[in-house]
Amino acid sequence: MTKLWGGRFQKSAEQWVDEFGASIEFDQKLVMEDIDGSIAHVQMLGDCNILSTDDVDIILGGLVQLKQLAVEHKLEFSIANEDIHLNLEKMLIDLIGPVGGKLHTGRSRNDQIATDMHLYLKNRVEEIIELIQVFQKTIVNQAEDHIETLAPGYTHLQRAQPISFAHHLMAYFWMLERDKERFLDSMKRIDISPLGSGALAGTTFPIDRKLSADYLGFSNVYANSMDAVSDRDFIVEFLSNSSLLMTHLSRFAEEIILWSSSEFNFIELDDSFSTGSSIMPQKKNPDMAELIRGKTGRVFGNLMGLLTTLKGLPLAYNKDMQEDKEGMFDTVETIVGSLKIFEGMIRTMIVHTKRLHDTVHKDFSNATELADYLAAKGLPFREAHEVTGKLVFLCIQRGYFLLDLPLNDLQEANSLIEEDIYEVLSPLAAVRRRNSLGGTGFNQVEIQIEEAKKRLI
Repeated sequence: MTKLWGGRFQKSAEQWVDEFGASIEFDQKLVMEDIDGSIAHVQMLGDCNILSTDDVDIILGGLVQLKQLAVEHKLEFSIANEDIHLNLEKMLIDLIGPVGGKLHTGRSRNDQIATDMHLYLKNRVEEIIELIQVFQKTIVNQAEDHIETLAPGYTHLQRAQPISFAHHLMAYFWMLERDKERFLDSMKRIDISPLGSGALAGTTFPIDRKLSADYLGFSNVYANSMDAVSDRDFIVEFLSNSSLLMTHLSRFAEEIILWSSSEFNFIELDDSFSTGSSIMPQKKNPDMAELIRGKTGRVFGNLMGLLTTLKGLPLAYNKDMQEDKEGMFDTVETIVGSLKIFEGMIRTMIVHTKRLHDTVHKDFSNATELADYLAAKGLPFREAHEVTGKLVFLCIQRGYFLLDLPLNDLQEANSLIEEDIYEVLSPLAAVRRRNSLGGTGFNQVEIQIEEAKKRLI
């Protein structure tokens, strides 16, 4: 088969070479974006009197037919035609005749593919932002139900201080809020049109790049044609933002996995987000959370892969850049699926409030309350810390918790301790008192939930 670019070649590559160099197996995902880019380009060519009205009408008619066939999944792509651009151009020529070859006037595959990917990410990032918002709403809904649900807060995976369970959940809301802001900010770099930059140097035809950008809904155009066809920063930024998002989802997934274990038993996941064992009938595995945790690695890999590809490339376009697409597609599919799965897990999970309540009453997470109590009475905090540590050790020796110690034992450790210490050591009181801005106190949690709701409007 003669290549559309084959005029100066005297022989064809072997089939396996064509297969190695072809990208159509994955870049066919850009079929809609490529057709839309072509529609905008030919409309602009007509408006600028570069093509006649008759030619434009014929080409537009063919492109509309191809778009409908694409919607119906009736297009058949060929490795012989290498990529999405040449496949569609060949289909167009077969459909409307030689006039289809005029579509490529004033453009190159280099600016075509850059335009396709800008359009693709523009649409996908908007979808991702919406999915993040849906997930955030679910977190807020769960948090509202558990403002006064006590839970152990951890540092070093050791019980540290009692907290509101809602406070813990809301920490992930704010992580996702930063993720959302990063994706929103990245739209400034995505929403730029490379179309009309040609192979690298622009074109001699009197095109109007801003007009084609307007047709495609872009808010800006690249100021430098070489930068336009070689820039992949917007994909790197997308992959970087996605890596941070997956980092947050992976941390949350790890907590879900721990909380749903028999050892913690803080929550139970819905059956629809769990799996069983082929040999152990009692098992209920948090496989979806584990998969999200595992898929984080592939997103990191996609980021590092593209950075490595780009780091040594001279301007402008190089065939290496063909490697920019598969990781981008894979990352989009991974984070879209992960967000949908995670939202469902959190929306349907059952929180074991009694278990959480019992947990904070059977540990030493209220020890800081005793140290703060003594410090508030004038004892230097370091001395208060030491007194409290010795009382904790005494409890461990006796098999007690701080609330179990008789008053005389407490006062023997320090005479500043009075009978009101038992109220101070109450986990409920400990949480309620932490009312500093951003703290776990119930009033503060209510305030941050209200702030979160404003951001979701």
